[in-house]
Amino acid sequence: MLGRVNHIAIAVPDLAAATATYRDTLGAKVSDVQALPEHGVTIVFVELPNTKVELLEPLGENSPISAFLEKAPSGGIHHICYEVDDILLARDKLVASGARVLGDGNPRTGAHGKPVLFLHPKDFFGTLVELEEV
Repeated sequence: MLGRVNHIAIAVPDLAAATATYRDTLGAKVSDVQALPEHGVTIVFVELPNTKVELLEPLGENSPISAFLEKAPSGGIHHICYEVDDILLARDKLVASGARVLGDGNPRTGAHGKPVLFLHPKDFFGTLVELEEV
């Protein structure tokens, strides 16, 4: 079911500083800043030869990243995103096996303009898992 790792997301308290560190200190190629109000985040992608790192900063009062940063003020790994060929088939198979899909269970449009779902971290050893249809 799982394809390659699409990205690893890191919640950061200061997106500009994190972007500068990846770009200037590590020499990485970074995307433009993108606001995703429907997800409550502002993001930048660090583009690597084999995957991406997504830097996430809270956007708005109800951002899930704000709660994460309250627990880890300096930031940290927030989730890992795996690619799937058919997100609805993957969802149905996961739900049938007892996994919990966050939200209403229906895919939403993610940062790449493709359908995404998030799976409950308690079902995956404390890791928030995102699935993205490719």
